Amino acid sequence: MSYYLDVLNYLLEGSKTTLLVFSFTLLSIPLGLLLAVFRKLSFKPIQKLIDLYTWVIRGTPLLLQLFFVVYGIPILFGSFFLFDEIYGAIFTFIINYTAYFIEIFRGGMNSIQKSQYDASKSLSLNPYQTYRHIIIPQTLHKTMPSVVNELITLVKDTALVSAVAISDILRNTRELVNRDFRVESYFVAALIYLFFTYIIVFIFRKIEKKRLSFYGV
Repeated sequence: MSYYLDVLNYLLEGSKTTLLVFSFTLLSIPLGLLLAVFRKLSFKPIQKLIDLYTWVIRGTPLLLQLFFVVYGIPILFGSFFLFDEIYGAIFTFIINYTAYFIEIFRGGMNSIQKSQYDASKSLSLNPYQTYRHIIIPQTLHKTMPSVVNELITLVKDTALVSAVAISDILRNTRELVNRDFRVESYFVAALIYLFFTYIIVFIFRKIEKKRLSFYGV
């Protein structure tokens, strides 16, 4: 029993990194929503720039982006850009997930009927009021399942930080297995990840039920 407690304690130490990366990457949700709104503007240069950004980021592996930010940028631009691996990981995750949330929210906005925009004009609402009171609330409701799925994926993707020598749940698990030649650590790590994903689903179900159910069918 004491062995399992030692394993749990060590993996929970690594989970601090997982939660840190996850928490900061949540910034990609408002960033993705904001850029999705900009993408809807009839200004071609902004549209093309955002499209290029989402194409490059979504078209290349997150692990490759992580290696480039942590190791590649210092090589290209000098030691001035040599920073702690955890900061590079957080930056990479925010950039990566923002691109995906842009497409999620853009799809949600595109699913809103044109009559909603026409109705806002008939009420003399300006674009800011239209998006704030009509478009964005409906978009959040429509995209809630996709957002939850991305956040679940994010929890699992945080394991990639172990590839750049950052101690997290996965890296600590591998260390224990290599040290003790026992596989119990894998099961404990799986339970921790499952617990995190359960919390995400639980929280967003509460949010959807209490605050966004008004926009349901």
